[in-house]
Amino acid sequence: MAKPTDAWFGQAFGKAWKDKADEIGRFNLAIFGKTGVGKSTLVNAIFGEEIAATGIGEPVTRAEHLYLHQSGTLGVLDTRGLEVGQDNDRLLGELKDYLHGMRRKPLAEQVHVAWYCVRAGDRRFEPTEGEFIRALHDLGLPVILVMTQVPRGAGSGGGSRVHPDAEALAASIAALDLPIVDGLIHYTMAKADDFTGQTAYGLQEVLDATFRGAPAGVAHALTSAQRIDFDRKRERAEAAIKVATGAATTAGASPIPFSDAAILVPLQLTMMASIAVTYGIPIERSTAASIAATAAATTAGRSLVGNLIKFVPGAGTAVAGTINATIAGTFTYAMGQAWLRVCERLARGELRAVGGALDSDAIHQVFMSEFKAQASRKLPSR
Repeated sequence: MAKPTDAWFGQAFGKAWKDKADEIGRFNLAIFGKTGVGKSTLVNAIFGEEIAATGIGEPVTRAEHLYLHQSGTLGVLDTRGLEVGQDNDRLLGELKDYLHGMRRKPLAEQVHVAWYCVRAGDRRFEPTEGEFIRALHDLGLPVILVMTQVPRGAGSGGGSRVHPDAEALAASIAALDLPIVDGLIHYTMAKADDFTGQTAYGLQEVLDATFRGAPAGVAHALTSAQRIDFDRKRERAEAAIKVATGAATTAGASPIPFSDAAILVPLQLTMMASIAVTYGIPIERSTAASIAATAAATTAGRSLVGNLIKFVPGAGTAVAGTINATIAGTFTYAMGQAWLRVCERLARGELRAVGGALDSDAIHQVFMSEFKAQASRKLPSR
C-alpha cells in the first residue's frame, strides 16, 4: 500500500518530469520509401517499439494520407494510401501544405529530418524516387538515404563486406548526385536473422547522420527518443547532474540549517526528472522507480535528505546543525549518479521482476549502492 509520503513525492516528481519533457520537446522524423522496404523495422530498431504500438497515428492532412505517430520525445510522420514514385505529385502537394503550416509553429512541432529508405533486394532505384528526394530537399528537409535489408558476409581480408548487388545499387544512386546528408548512402540490417546468421548493423551510423541533419534545438529530444546510443544519453545526464551539483553547492555556500534541508529537494527532483526523460523512461515507470530508489520521501522532504546525507563523509554533524557547500554538492552529485545508474538499467530493460513489473527492491539496492560509492568520493570540480 502506498504511503501518503510516497504520494507527495510521486506528485512532485511527476510535475518535474512533465516540466522537463515540455522543455526538451519532441524530435519529428519523416520516413519515406516504397511499400515493404522495412521502414517500421528500422524505426523500431533505433527508437524502440512504442511508436509501432500506437497504431497508424493521427492524420495531419484533410486528405488523410499523412499520419503523425507520437510517443514521448519522438514523432514519426508516415504515409498511408499513396505510393512514392507513383503518387509523387499528390504526396508532395500534401507534404508541402503541411510543412508550410507547420513552420509557423514551435520547433518541437516541426518536421526535422527525413529518412528515405531503399531495399537492397529491389536492386532498382526509380528515377521518380530521385525526383522525390530532390523535392524533399527543396521543401527544406535534410534527407538521409538508408539502404535496408543489406546482407553482409565475410570479406577476403577477414573483415565483412556488403552484398555486391547492394554495392552496385548504391553506386548507381551515388551517380545521381542527390542532395542527401553528407552525400552518404547508409547500409543497414535493422534486425538480426539467426537462421542466416545475419547480425544487425548500420543503425548507429544512421543515428549519427540524423543528429548531423537535425537542428541543434532538438538534439536533446533525439537523444531521449533513441534507444541505441547510451553514451549520448549518459553525456546529457551528466550535464544535468553538473548543473544540479553546482546549484546545490552554491546554495550550501550559505550553510543551510538542517531544519530547512528540504530546500535541496527541488534541485534534485529537477535533476532526476531530467535524467529520466533523457533515458526515455515513461512518467509512470520513472515515478515508481524514483520512490523505490529513494524510499525516503516526506511531505517536507527532510527525511529524503536525512536518510541519505548520513552517507556523505563529513556530514555526521549536519543532521544536528547545518549543511555546508561541500556536503550539499556531494550529496546532490551522488544522488544524480545513483539515479543515472538506475535509469540506464531501466532503459536497457533490466530491474524488472517476474511478470514485467518493476523490481522495487533491486532498484533501491542499485541506487543505494551507487549513492554510497559516489558519496565516499571527493566532490567533482564544477
